[in-house]
Amino acid sequence: IGLSCNADSQLVEIAELMITPVVGPEVISGSTRLKAGTATKMVLNMLTTGAMVRIGKTFGNLMVDLQATNTKLVDRTRRIVMMLSGLPQAEAEERLKQCGGQLKTAIVAAQRKVSPAVARQLLAAADGHLRRAIQSAEDPPMASGEPPLGAQ
Repeated sequence: IGLSCNADSQLVEIAELMITPVVGPEVISGSTRLKAGTATKMVLNMLTTGAMVRIGKTFGNLMVDLQATNTKLVDRTRRIVMMLSGLPQAEAEERLKQCGGQLKTAIVAAQRKVSPAVARQLLAAADGHLRRAIQSAEDPPMASGEPPLGAQ
């Protein structure tokens, strides 16, 4: 994949797929990086966001594959467990503790009412995708688009 804000780039000759955002002339003549830099950042953000969704790092609009390495992230993981499991704060904290702070494991354990070990097995069988892991065997398969957050 090639990314260039110049459609005539030499990259066209070697890339299988080209992404060439049209940015138009710069506001400051002679500058070649203002709009192009912004466009490049936007394209890369879209690509990485899509990749995160495809590999199971998200659930709806929530990043659920994160390491709670500071107070802010510890609070966020607790809130996400509360939101996705319906558990009150104290129980969400306890579930996270039982699961070694692993957010997806805590959600699966709470949703499926299973031990952390079983939750890890369910996640592994689902290739780390939270939605697949919490979906029971008798539930119909999920469509490619995810239902609104909170719809289980």
